[in-house]
Amino acid sequence: MKLNKLFIVIGAGLLFAGCSKKYLDINTNPNSLTASTADVVFTSGANRTAAIITPNETGEYWSGHWTQSSTYIYDAARFSYNFNNTNFNFWDTWYDVLADFQYVITNADATGFSAFKGPAKVMKAYIFQQIVDCYGNAPYSDAFKGNGSIAPKFDDQKAIYDSLIVLLDNAIADLRTNAFVGAAGAADIVFKGNTTSWIRFANSLKLRILIRESRVPAKAAYIVTEINKAATAPEGFLAIGQDVRSNPGYAANDGQTNPIYANWGYLPTGAVQAIARFPKPTTFFFNQLKANDDTFRLRRFAYAKGGQNNSLSRVGTSIQPEIVANYVGVPYGSTSGYLAQNTSYPGPSFIIRGEFDRDVILMTAAESFFLLAEAKQAFPAVTLTGTAQSYYEQGVKESFRVTGATAKYGAAVADALLTNGKDLSDWNASPDKLKLIWQQKWIALNTYSGLESWSEFRRTNFPALPPSVGAPVGQKLPLRLFYPSSEAGSNTANVNAQGTIDIFTNRIFWDVD
Repeated sequence: MKLNKLFIVIGAGLLFAGCSKKYLDINTNPNSLTASTADVVFTSGANRTAAIITPNETGEYWSGHWTQSSTYIYDAARFSYNFNNTNFNFWDTWYDVLADFQYVITNADATGFSAFKGPAKVMKAYIFQQIVDCYGNAPYSDAFKGNGSIAPKFDDQKAIYDSLIVLLDNAIADLRTNAFVGAAGAADIVFKGNTTSWIRFANSLKLRILIRESRVPAKAAYIVTEINKAATAPEGFLAIGQDVRSNPGYAANDGQTNPIYANWGYLPTGAVQAIARFPKPTTFFFNQLKANDDTFRLRRFAYAKGGQNNSLSRVGTSIQPEIVANYVGVPYGSTSGYLAQNTSYPGPSFIIRGEFDRDVILMTAAESFFLLAEAKQAFPAVTLTGTAQSYYEQGVKESFRVTGATAKYGAAVADALLTNGKDLSDWNASPDKLKLIWQQKWIALNTYSGLESWSEFRRTNFPALPPSVGAPVGQKLPLRLFYPSSEAGSNTANVNAQGTIDIFTNRIFWDVD
């Protein structure tokens, strides 16, 4: 605790920074027009999207995956929910990156890079869903008009969601008619110019949007219609073993390593970052895994207490023997008693010393298969060819694969979980199939999609998370974020038109209970 002053500075940066704008960031002045070709701007936008790590970090906390080490000053904004419109400003960063994608959409044809229109539209939909999921109503139809609309009006959140489905349909049409030519695919740091993969991502993103609003009764018929449209696409959804990944060519130089590695891992020299010990897996998360004998993924999601053995490079082993007793979580929101050296760290599925060049995952195949499982289970009228059980079981297998459990322990470990006769893992032993899907999806989203996990928790109210130890007794959980002070200052009338925001009562439209 002798480094408290340093930790306060670090904590402030962790709370208020959306991402670091260093690597391949060409849009250094959001008030000036970007002067470049669409391929270069797309590369910048995709790279910066991958670098927006703070929203996912916050989601990891608020969905019960992570808490903090008591080696650090207590983060009251996150764990007591005592925050205002100066905290959690993801808004400005998202809109700044969206300006890159809008530039591509508007200028791709004129600059000779029409192939990037479709991918830019997919990425636009990807980010706008996150904006709605955190803030609700937001500028959409009136955004990115420059001097034509310096104070853009806010669109209704439900209308934005509907517009995103249309946007993705347009993206797919563009992708089918504008192939990548020559070396242009090299600027696509996500799929390397593979339009089939982009269409699969677009269809899986449609599923994410549609399933998010699946508990809104008035949307049921619309959801079935749109899922059936996607189901007829010859490209399908994300395939077995196919995650959505971004990598511009990370290198062992300052500002050029994987942003997750750079934030919570190590310097290019291999020295430990100052906040590497801040996030900690929760006791609750560990208990959920242990209850179903899911110790193989436990050893991938976490290092044993004390963390990684840094004398071994690129191996991902723990200092302590990797037995279950050495995996020590922290009660969610605990303010003391759980120092970094005595507790587990996020594990080799998250960071391994020396692996500075890992891809950043934007969406996993596991999530896509769980979405398909829920679509088939909740809406029998959908025309998906698989069964809810087959999609569910493939989702679990994809989770084992992406965490590295399959590679380390063999494919049989996923099969063992799926046939262990226990509720919330074995399909045949689980009476509530939706809760089964939600549980395993919640586990699978750990590490890779924290923000998505928080949104899903708000939608489903599952699993039943424990209250934060550091919050007042009876404190409600936040349901959304405040509009940031920057938007309130520059677009005052339109922000005020949204009414008084209460983060504990104002639900996003898909959060019905």
